[in-house]
Amino acid sequence: MNELDYLHVLRALQELPFNVGKKLLVDFLWGNEGNESIKKHRISRLPSFSALCGYAPHEVEGMVDSLIQNNLIEQVSLPSNKFIKVYGLSAAGRMELEKPALHTKKIAARYAFNETKITEQDRQLFASFESFLKPYNDEQKKAITSPAKKILCIAGAGSGKTTTLTKRIEFFIKFRSIHPQKILAITFTRKARQEMQKRLLNAEINVRVETFNSFCEKILQAYNNLAYDRQTRVISFKEKIQLIRQALHSEGKTMQQAVEVYYSFDQKRGKTSDELAQGFINDCFSILDHCKGEDKQLKNFSQKEGLQEDEKVKSVLVYNVCLHVQQTMQKLGLRDYADQILDVIALFNKNKTLIPQYEYVLVDEYQDINHSQMAVIELLSPQNLFCVGDPRQSIFGWRGSKVKYILDFEKKYSGAEIVVLTKNYRSSPEIVRLINESIKSLQLPNLESTTTHSGEVMLVKCDSEIEENQMIVQKIANNVISRQEIFVLARTNRQLKELSDLMKIRRIPHVIRNDEVHAEAGEGEVTLSTIHAIKGMEADMVFVLGCTGMYFPCKSSEHPVIELAKEIDYDKEEEEKRLFYVAMSRARKHLHMSYVGNGLTRFVTPEMKNLFQTKSTTSRAERSAPAQRQSVNLQQYSLLSADAGILAQLKNWRRQAARQANIPAYMIFHDKVLIEIAAQKPESLQELVKIKGMGPVKLEKYGEELLKIIGKS
Repeated sequence: MNELDYLHVLRALQELPFNVGKKLLVDFLWGNEGNESIKKHRISRLPSFSALCGYAPHEVEGMVDSLIQNNLIEQVSLPSNKFIKVYGLSAAGRMELEKPALHTKKIAARYAFNETKITEQDRQLFASFESFLKPYNDEQKKAITSPAKKILCIAGAGSGKTTTLTKRIEFFIKFRSIHPQKILAITFTRKARQEMQKRLLNAEINVRVETFNSFCEKILQAYNNLAYDRQTRVISFKEKIQLIRQALHSEGKTMQQAVEVYYSFDQKRGKTSDELAQGFINDCFSILDHCKGEDKQLKNFSQKEGLQEDEKVKSVLVYNVCLHVQQTMQKLGLRDYADQILDVIALFNKNKTLIPQYEYVLVDEYQDINHSQMAVIELLSPQNLFCVGDPRQSIFGWRGSKVKYILDFEKKYSGAEIVVLTKNYRSSPEIVRLINESIKSLQLPNLESTTTHSGEVMLVKCDSEIEENQMIVQKIANNVISRQEIFVLARTNRQLKELSDLMKIRRIPHVIRNDEVHAEAGEGEVTLSTIHAIKGMEADMVFVLGCTGMYFPCKSSEHPVIELAKEIDYDKEEEEKRLFYVAMSRARKHLHMSYVGNGLTRFVTPEMKNLFQTKSTTSRAERSAPAQRQSVNLQQYSLLSADAGILAQLKNWRRQAARQANIPAYMIFHDKVLIEIAAQKPESLQELVKIKGMGPVKLEKYGEELLKIIGKS
């Protein structure tokens, strides 16, 4: 199929005389002449009708979803019924039709790296240092000892990248007589830095290991008078809050009023006022950090074309707050971490003699590097550069990280050597086969499990999110695995909050780890985490909940104007697929994935379905059933999060309503609907309509009565 076929979808939306739902759009592109709407409106005459007839309908739907994810198609409500969503061409979609760019991103994201060839010369070198290199595989040995000036080490999940990087440093010092002061190792997080320092000190090696932030901060502390015309310092967390409140005051708003403007009803659901305020503050500073990371001025994103009215109101508020904060920080001599990198770049460009002279620079997590961090590496300009990373785990494009730097390494550094680590020392063969299949579009060599332990990969279908949470809690409660060796991963903070509430009821100790809080599990505690926050960690048992098209790729956002403000140029669909890979690859032995209803994410391909097992949750008879039976129904789990008092009142109301209407009680509502209402306790009709089994007709007929019952309890 042609790489540009996605343009047929955009052209179809341009040709159609009205906005359409997804089913009609897919049928139109596929050429379904039996669709009644196509017949009624006679749109089969349009040029784009059946333009994608060579694809299966589900493939056309996937293409549409990808374009929605990349903001080329926008979703709007029908004026006559706000609960019905239709699709139209966005401003970005119209621009894409004029200057196609998405296909080039997808081609780049599938850039192929070949397996590493071990030459006879390599083997002779390995033999010379046999006692030192004995514990390592051939690819690791090559990465540790290679004399090449520029090296990219592609290190897949669980392949020992930190070991390889630190052993290369040890090799330089012990066997190549390189002075430690000529070496700089640089990474992204404080935890990664501490781990590298620990391993090197254990080997009696003392070299400079920094994060980008710590490296730049030390430079600025040493040369403050050359970098600034006055004393400056890093802004504190408390000062960030104060600046945001001052900015809001200048706009005539309190924090509570700002939260009401910024978040939709759905985005506020399940969060405290403090959590919402913190999210607003983080989003404002995230926008500023992005501009600095890209070395761009803050633009008035509230003036973008095609903004809906609510988006414009939010954007005006956030832009004005960001502008006020930026100006005040400059006035007070305050800087944040993103400022530090830009200020160091400016200092080095102004005075080249201040640039530290390192002959060897080693960069960890190279797939996460952004524009300004890359500029620092280029200014250091070491003779020898060793970068280690994994394009499969590039998941921070929304922060400004650019996977192109790792994909284009050979183009940038002519004659560079590429070493690919394929031995996985973390996960069972069953899990490794699954993750290989999930990311095969990147065309990277498959990982190979080296573990001897067997594993399980489960895919479980549930009837509701409440049941899904209950299933996970039940499995944890009944499991003999150490609680510290259990992760539960979700795409959004809201999912974690709802699961946490249920775990509190069951008195299961746990910590929540997300983008703001990187809590570490203590003795007997389970880790609940967003996938972004768990990267680099691993556990014996991993649950991935919400494996539906709603969360993979994620259709909701907890950051309302981030996408509008950042102008990030990356393929969001591909990044979401990599995020799915990261989630699965955290597991050593047990991987349990679950989803609700018929909404299984398209990231789970038919080939992946064939790799899932059901033996741990099915009877012996079911285990002997055909392989196509890949999921189980979990009605046997009671929904303990339901409020018993409300549930009793709801059932009593249903009984009376059924008598008055002279119909069976189940025709009013099934038990599952009442249980979910009792668990979620909706406070408005907008919340109530999202309960499965509550359609617009029943909402209009019974909604107010149900809310009264909940409100009185």
